[in-house]
Amino acid sequence: MSTKGTILLTGANGGLGLAVVRKIVSRPELATYHGLYAVRDSSSAHRLRSVLVNDTLRTHPHDIVSLDLTRLDTVRDMATTINARVAAGEIPPIRALILNAGYLEFEEQTWTAEGFDTSFAATYLGHWLLTLMLLQSMDKNNGRILVIGSSAHDTQDTRNNAGGQYAEKKWQTIFHNSTEPIAKGTWSSNREDPSFRGGYRRYGAAKLCQVMMIPELQRRIDADPILKGISVLGIDPGSTPTYLVRRGDWRIVGLWTFIMPWLVVILTWLWPNGTNRTVTKSSADIITAAFDSNPAIGERPKGLYLNGEEPREMAAEARDPRKRDILWKDTLKYTQLSEKETILSNWA
Repeated sequence: MSTKGTILLTGANGGLGLAVVRKIVSRPELATYHGLYAVRDSSSAHRLRSVLVNDTLRTHPHDIVSLDLTRLDTVRDMATTINARVAAGEIPPIRALILNAGYLEFEEQTWTAEGFDTSFAATYLGHWLLTLMLLQSMDKNNGRILVIGSSAHDTQDTRNNAGGQYAEKKWQTIFHNSTEPIAKGTWSSNREDPSFRGGYRRYGAAKLCQVMMIPELQRRIDADPILKGISVLGIDPGSTPTYLVRRGDWRIVGLWTFIMPWLVVILTWLWPNGTNRTVTKSSADIITAAFDSNPAIGERPKGLYLNGEEPREMAAEARDPRKRDILWKDTLKYTQLSEKETILSNWA
């Protein structure tokens, strides 16, 4: 069994997730960690298995596990199982929890069985519950929780200008006095805006909630005598050509499936930390944020947000303590988290 720790990666069968797995198994010092690779359905994770069955990778202990982040009951089951395995010494404590999974739908809009917008549930809500429950299994001295963010979370980020998603003043504030419009998908619904912009905004709103989690969770962890050694970070990997856009129309899918994989190689060569990046570049930045010391952020970074390899200020809404407090309280209500499910002392 590995004694170094466990890496838990969600969305491991997606384009960026696969690139992260490739980085892990290609670095001997990381390949000795135990990998927990979470996918929606482990029986269909063919791309992930093709990476992990290579003869050169036999030294990497790992499990591919099913995790549907849109179902809070399955999130609870997964967290309970992992906690039991760590407590029993079957796998080591979690050194890196990488919250990579996301859900983007453009013209269509769907909801979970519990009535949440699917983008909100898969991108934020399921991850929040998973994280709070797994705190007891984190490496208390060196553990890092890494949130994969997006420029979509910031309505003032000029990288959103090309599509005009936030051009109208009504869309320039995402979070008001309640999480409800975001959670239930009534903010920028496809009924109000059936174009691709409507779905992009809902994805951006879910990402905003994720980014708001970074400083709020770090603040609470820092006040906890047992957990205060854990770091919470966020990273924007840039726009990468992955399967995330597969729910768009043929123009979006065609651009990102056939043209951008080639074009992005040139763009990354010209501007390594520019708007568009290869998954190779972005996955390297993720690994650095999750494990390595970076002169730009220090040896024990906490509560920071990165744009690839560089520090970047998160959206003003994410920095607003009042909005973060509202989101936290609403999330407690949505997940019905109980005291026995987390060891965070000031969870409520």
